[in-house]
Amino acid sequence: MLYGYAEGALEVRRGREGGATVSGRFPYNSRATLHSGGKKSRPRKEQFAPGAFTYSLDVGELDIHFLSGHDFSKALASRDAGSLILRDTPEALTFEARLSADVLDTTHGRDFMAMLSAGLVGGVSPGFRVAPVDNAESVEEENPAEGRALIRTIRQAVLYELSAVTRPAYSETDIQSRNWELPGDINCTRAVNCTAPRFRWRL
Repeated sequence: MLYGYAEGALEVRRGREGGATVSGRFPYNSRATLHSGGKKSRPRKEQFAPGAFTYSLDVGELDIHFLSGHDFSKALASRDAGSLILRDTPEALTFEARLSADVLDTTHGRDFMAMLSAGLVGGVSPGFRVAPVDNAESVEEENPAEGRALIRTIRQAVLYELSAVTRPAYSETDIQSRNWELPGDINCTRAVNCTAPRFRWRL
């Protein structure tokens, strides 16, 4: 599974029966720097195109969870349970997670609220895979006036979960998992299938 990241505060509303509602957004066309580059490599940035999660939202066969720190043992809400509401707009994927009193009474529920209250939650991060459809992703050069990075755009993704995180969780493995080939870098022939998984991500 790959991870994205977007900064932005979460809004919390306490319920009368001891629960809480957490709402937030994952903006489109917001570039995250996965790698700052170096002497032998170029900076690498990633962004999600508007509607990048419509594949998951429209198909609706896969449950989507709201987690703390990408940990499925720390689930806070889910779409199948009716406690996670997702809405797609031209600007962002917005969500509303309704945390029950029972969830907030768990260790991870209390820890999550304590971190949120202390201002330690730094953003929202989706756990995803590139969707198995045509043109699901693309790579292009950054405008030279802005820099020399390679920019990967996710156009359709399979969304598994949204997480509240303290900081971006890009590991070197995650960076290498992305497809950073520019158009034309691979000679696609009958013997080289450029839609094969090895050209999209590595597990």
